[in-house]
Amino acid sequence: MIPDSPTLSGRVALVTGGSRGIGLAIAKSLLDAGASVVITGRDRAKLEQAMQQLASSVRGDRIHSATADVGNALEAAAAVAACVDRFGGLDILINNAGLGTFAAVADMAIEDWQQVIDTNLSGVFFCCHAAIPRLRARGGGWIISISSLAGRNPFTGGAAYCASKAGLNAFSEALMQEVRHDDIRVSCVMPGSVATGFGRGSAPAAAQPEWKLAPEDVAEVVLDLLRHPARSLPSLVELRPSKPPKKG
Repeated sequence: MIPDSPTLSGRVALVTGGSRGIGLAIAKSLLDAGASVVITGRDRAKLEQAMQQLASSVRGDRIHSATADVGNALEAAAAVAACVDRFGGLDILINNAGLGTFAAVADMAIEDWQQVIDTNLSGVFFCCHAAIPRLRARGGGWIISISSLAGRNPFTGGAAYCASKAGLNAFSEALMQEVRHDDIRVSCVMPGSVATGFGRGSAPAAAQPEWKLAPEDVAEVVLDLLRHPARSLPSLVELRPSKPPKKG
């Protein structure tokens, strides 16, 4: 059972898409808070770089990586199993892995559509499907999915991405109602523009404008959700830049 004032020391977390950007910031915050963390990604070299960066500030025995494409059900399940094998269980699932291919519907390749939906939506299902029995075995836990304001604010050229995030929002709300009495707390975080270099024609993260959210801003919201009192559940959080450029 989740205590009224949860501590993250000794907890085990899986962060998908944890090799860079928002996922890397979340993994670092979890480690700093005392959790043991497994990060996933499809690129082994980027995972190794992230591991070196994370291990430089914490004990190396609390960080582990697993190469996985969460859009593949078997690889998603293997990532969950890696947490149990390495740290003895799973308490926290952070569904962060995502990608965006931006094109008009008439111009988008079918393979690109499928990959966005497979990663951003089906991948969350696969990870949750594998994780829920593990969370129940620990007496409860947390599932936090990183969505986007694009799930509520569609835009031209973003049909696949927006549809995947709208589906994720609905999935998260339904799942929250299914598992809340198992002491599994489900939340969905919907950031606006984040300075990660992700998005339509985006510049590298270092060249992003200062008005955008930082990955650490999203990580802080995730930590707040994990530490929130058990008597209430913030199931959906919208996070936006305070002062984006004025229109017109």
